[in-house]
Amino acid sequence: MRVAYLDCSSGISGDMTVAALIDAGVDVRQLRTAIESLQLPGVKFTTHSVMRCAFRATHLSIEHPEQHAHRHLSDIDRIVDAASSVSPRQKHLAKRIFEAIAAAEAKVHGTTIDKIHFHEVGAIDSIVDIVAAAVGFDLMGADEIVSSPVPTGRGQVRIAHGVCTVPTPGTAELLKGIPLVDVPVDAELTTPTGAAILKTMVTRFGPLPAMTIENIGYGAGTKDFPDRANVLRLVVGTVAESPQSDSVYVLETNLDDVSGELIGYAKQKLLAAGALDVYATGIQMKKDRPGTLLAVICRPQERERLEEILFAETATFGIRRHLVERSKRLRASCEVETPWGSVTGKVGRFGTSLVFTPEFDPCAKIAAQFAVPLRDVYCAAEFAFEQIKDEFGGDLIPIRSASEGVHLPSATHAAHGQKHDHDHSHDHSHSHDHDHSHDHDHSHDDHHDHDHGDHDHGHDHHH
Repeated sequence: MRVAYLDCSSGISGDMTVAALIDAGVDVRQLRTAIESLQLPGVKFTTHSVMRCAFRATHLSIEHPEQHAHRHLSDIDRIVDAASSVSPRQKHLAKRIFEAIAAAEAKVHGTTIDKIHFHEVGAIDSIVDIVAAAVGFDLMGADEIVSSPVPTGRGQVRIAHGVCTVPTPGTAELLKGIPLVDVPVDAELTTPTGAAILKTMVTRFGPLPAMTIENIGYGAGTKDFPDRANVLRLVVGTVAESPQSDSVYVLETNLDDVSGELIGYAKQKLLAAGALDVYATGIQMKKDRPGTLLAVICRPQERERLEEILFAETATFGIRRHLVERSKRLRASCEVETPWGSVTGKVGRFGTSLVFTPEFDPCAKIAAQFAVPLRDVYCAAEFAFEQIKDEFGGDLIPIRSASEGVHLPSATHAAHGQKHDHDHSHDHSHSHDHDHSHDHDHSHDDHHDHDHGDHDHGHDHHH
């Protein structure tokens, strides 16, 4: 799994993030093409190497004409949607970052997302930062983005609404739920754009994960502190997952105004879109309203798409998500012979424990075709597997070729407990390169210098 780690020891801003992405290997030409397609007049996007407290880093400069526009979210959406060199996925990511900022600003100013108008973050340099960050992370292709705890800095800064204590109200709202760390620097280390990127992109916070490092990028802030390198370090690498453990998301939402038919339809769409499992639980909500807890288990890379389906199909106002570690059995496909025909299933191993689970569809088909109880078909399949389970080695690759299936000779007799004299010797010298991995999962545990006009405040990009 490819992981990107944001080391925010000196905070994070939009321009520092983009600079770190470029320094870590993202093609600056593709970013420049994307920014040019925003059709913002007079914007110049340049990078150069700088030193920050004796360490080299890349610094991003965005030049643009002076402007005093206070844009609404709808204005920014139109700018992003019109960008011909920004993919739909990148546009969606950029708009999610803007929406996070809009929600935070609406909360602190007592208004709505549609009515809030951006000051610092609606400036041209912030629009460029956010779109470039969205494009850059998409081009990097990380399966998961992790971050260190985040310092906010200290002191006071002047923004469009006057003098505010660090972190400013909008930034503080964005940092809810994010672990902070105190760094004794009298400056705004984490800006609204930086906080919004963390809020939108990062799946978990903590130390550098165990990984094989591929690239390291350093994005420089504008200020040069005397005793600390004002840089954002981006570490990109791969994490080797154990075949018997991995990380999955559990998405949950409480529903009290959705019919059972709509919940069932949503479950089917979620499973078709790649969810490992979906389940519903009856709950009692506030004011004693009966409701349903709808939960989804999914891989990290599927989370965003499945959340979109949940929002669209249930009209929920919120989704809780938890990244959890899980242990799982190694698994492979297996086919056995019952008295009524072949049945496919899954073989699972954890340690020395080996289990076989017949698949429902072939069992149900046999039960209907031969008018026998479904339970009898399951029992026959499980019994048939017991006769051949020694065919599977520790890695669950059967001794015989997977293309031949794993069949119990004269399984009809074996299913009835009769002896047989078939030869079960096999040639173990040939190799098996077949892939027996399957994606089924039925487990339930299973600057930042903003353009402020008359305001003198290096607020968003430049630390």
